Amino acid sequence: MLDCTFAITPVTWDDPDAVRLRAAQRTELDARYGTDDHEPGAVPTAETVAVFLVARDAAGAALGCGGLRLLGPGSGEVKRMYVEPAARGTGVATALLRALEDRAREFGIARLLLETGTGQPDAIRFYQREGYEPIEAYGPYAGEPLSRCFARDL
Repeated sequence: MLDCTFAITPVTWDDPDAVRLRAAQRTELDARYGTDDHEPGAVPTAETVAVFLVARDAAGAALGCGGLRLLGPGSGEVKRMYVEPAARGTGVATALLRALEDRAREFGIARLLLETGTGQPDAIRFYQREGYEPIEAYGPYAGEPLSRCFARDL
């Protein structure tokens, strides 16, 4: 049984746990969508992600991650949200999302956007349950048949 006590802290983009979690996310996405490039637009980097958070259990093991990319005045984008399969359903994802929203407010972001895909019905359900509304595809996701975009006013 997984201990549901965890802490969420900012880390650098190249933090080893952040790198490992993003690689695990990529592996999962490759399994769902194939190994072709399945991310329209600019790939997030240390220079484009304003904050990157990692959730850790009481023993310090990394359970999940998420980042925040600033898009323009008043808007930001959730990037690289991922929770280890063993930690799903424990509240880690919700805590990470709320922490990202809190950080977004600190940056003056009033509207948070995100993109997920048709091959991730679990993610779609999660974001809708957490108050994110479907929106028209934005930016690089416009016209992408596998993309599903969501937003929430903070």
